[in-house]
Amino acid sequence: MAILSRHVFREFLPPLVYCLCGFAGIYILFELFGSFSRITEAKLPVRETVEYFAGYLSPFFHYLAPAALMLATLYTMWNLSRHSEITAMLAGGAGVATVAAPLLLAATAMALFTAWVNECYMPGYAQWAKRLRSERFDLEKTALEVGFGYSNSAERRIWTVEGSHNRDCSDLRNVRISSSRPDGTREWTMKAERARWLDGEWWFDNVRTGHFDASERPCASPTPELDALPLRCFPQFRETPEDLLLQNSDIRFVSTAGKLKQLEANGDLDAQSRNDVIYDAWAQALSPLACLIMTLAAIPGAARSGRRGAGGGIFGAIGTYFLYYAAVIACMALAKTGCLAPVAAAVAPPAVFGVWATAKLTTKGLG
Repeated sequence: MAILSRHVFREFLPPLVYCLCGFAGIYILFELFGSFSRITEAKLPVRETVEYFAGYLSPFFHYLAPAALMLATLYTMWNLSRHSEITAMLAGGAGVATVAAPLLLAATAMALFTAWVNECYMPGYAQWAKRLRSERFDLEKTALEVGFGYSNSAERRIWTVEGSHNRDCSDLRNVRISSSRPDGTREWTMKAERARWLDGEWWFDNVRTGHFDASERPCASPTPELDALPLRCFPQFRETPEDLLLQNSDIRFVSTAGKLKQLEANGDLDAQSRNDVIYDAWAQALSPLACLIMTLAAIPGAARSGRRGAGGGIFGAIGTYFLYYAAVIACMALAKTGCLAPVAAAVAPPAVFGVWATAKLTTKGLG
């Protein structure tokens, strides 16, 4: 059986690579139409060019991987059936699980890789690629983060930052922080020329502070010795550079953990905004399951179509792909409009289609 599994996998791997490269090439080609002249004018180095296109492609990978797996499975099973290899395998005592196992293992590996892209690679590189494009591929301008703000509603602090000296926001310039009392009145403000995140704490250079009474009138500082120091550490500031980046990132390019962390940090969000973030987080976490669903759906139809022509199996599997993402979009719309609970809307398409595809393979088999 190990020899059989290796044979099926060897038949499956080349079309999978071709499909992945083909889909990625189409996306890159369309992006090149709009960016080629600016990339050449900016003389972007080869490494940064590759990183740009990888970052540009990463938000779409969870759509491309299931499509590539589906087409590769269709071709592999159709080709094996066309040459009567599946018939020989089944006659030799191999079950459906034995024939399908290499494809499902590859789909599982692809699903795990897709999850890694969504959670680890995309959050950093997609944001960077978007900013690089907006700066007309100028690496120096892209390296300096522009002004942004940060609101810590739990501790009633608002940050206003002119910019950052690096991409991870651990070295900020011209920072202003305002803190308020529980009743909303201003308690103190602070300005600093520079803020650096060192050993888990914020250090501020050339600090100037102002304190206010309950009527928001300037008053004397309760800690004049500390306020006179040119360099100060504020260990009570629990905001991290990651928090600052997260709140100022495009929500589409944030990891699942980042979305949930953003939700926790912003307790003042209205109910609809909270539902939107919850749905986006769950949908992103479950999106790699489409790799397994599309592979399961393609196996039986392609095997049978090998003897009766490829049309039925191919069109059936492609129809399943589009129907699945139509269901995803419909559930998203229901969740965004408040007609369906966000978790249920995210779970329903992969659960329904996963059960259907599994039942189809186990009941109809490869015959």
